[in-house]
Amino acid sequence: MKKYQVLILGGGTAGITTAAQLLRKQADLKVAIMEPSEKHYYQPAWTLVGAGTYKLSDTERDEKDLIPKGAVWIRAFAEEIDPDNNLVSTSEGGQIEYENLVVATGVQYNWNVIPGLADSIGTRSITSNYDKRYAPYTWESLQHFKQGNALFTQPHTPIKCGGAPQKIMYMAEHYFRKQGKREAANVIFATPGTVIFGVQPFKAALQKIVKERNIHTFFYHKLVEIRPEAKEAVYQVTQPDHIPDVKDPINQKLGIRIEPDGSVVIPFEFLHTAPPQSAPDFIKNSLLSKRDDPFGFVEVDKHTLQHLRYPNVFSIGDVAGTPNAKTGAAVRKQAPVLVENLLKFRQEHQGNAAYDGYSSCPIVTGYGKMLLAEFDYDNNAAKTVIVDTSRPRWDMWILKKYLLPWFYWNRMLKGKG
Repeated sequence: MKKYQVLILGGGTAGITTAAQLLRKQADLKVAIMEPSEKHYYQPAWTLVGAGTYKLSDTERDEKDLIPKGAVWIRAFAEEIDPDNNLVSTSEGGQIEYENLVVATGVQYNWNVIPGLADSIGTRSITSNYDKRYAPYTWESLQHFKQGNALFTQPHTPIKCGGAPQKIMYMAEHYFRKQGKREAANVIFATPGTVIFGVQPFKAALQKIVKERNIHTFFYHKLVEIRPEAKEAVYQVTQPDHIPDVKDPINQKLGIRIEPDGSVVIPFEFLHTAPPQSAPDFIKNSLLSKRDDPFGFVEVDKHTLQHLRYPNVFSIGDVAGTPNAKTGAAVRKQAPVLVENLLKFRQEHQGNAAYDGYSSCPIVTGYGKMLLAEFDYDNNAAKTVIVDTSRPRWDMWILKKYLLPWFYWNRMLKGKG
């Protein structure tokens, strides 16, 4: 049985960043990263791949080239965690012992949660930029779109990068205009959420865009089924006063109907969605998950990122049970906090570094324009740049397309920022 001082589950953004920062602080620390994948992807660019303005190949690197110097790469799946005995069982049949565990696995996609989605994704212009297999298909489908409803939706579960379903919608709407197809396209956003965005002043800016571009919004709409042959999406409306009026001329134009059980049906020619998401099953079924969380995220203090019941365990990124938006920007702010508190714990001290819930959502609003929403746990704007990013700007587009990818590969994953 091999033993490590720090075992990190997951070699994605959170895992690599944490390992790099740990080893920069303490080079002799015995660190291992358990990650089965041979490739590593810069996923934030997949929105741009879906809009035909970025190459999928440019988002890919070899995992071996990103493992920090001094860390051991364990190429295996974790299958079971025994936090009472500080053990992780692997897909290879072995066990790894740890002194400290960092859970950084990211989320699991559960396509089967929505009936009809798993069997139809990647066909009939049903797509998702959340998966590298389908981001190029998004672009292919947009090019083939001629007329009808272009529907952008999302599940009722937590999702990483909650703004992504909107980003591709704004890009698609702009693309339709550039191609002279806009009059033939009904752009629709249907969401289980209550507002277009929860933080001011970004909410007001996006509401203005939606109104000016004649985007049809449907809130409190929980996606419950996709009927691929009929090209229909079925919703339960969770607030009765948000049930669409089928006699309304606009809703008639969109072809919306109400079924006998009260379900709302929206037909589509193009559909983009996010997959339902949760913690991976082996986390969900472990003693580390939150007891009252059906999605199984790791139970940590939202400020220190330390487990509430197993103090030698920490978690970071999308799998952590913290109420922030799940983005790479959150990981960038979480990692120094986790590293400081973990190293203090190893010195038998209580770490007091605190994460304030900072996250950011770069929302592209068209080709060449983006606004940058930054906010904290209390949904207060948390500005980190000197310019006004609450309105779409060309320089923010440059940030999204060129500067952030460079920063990711050359600074963040090397523990330098």
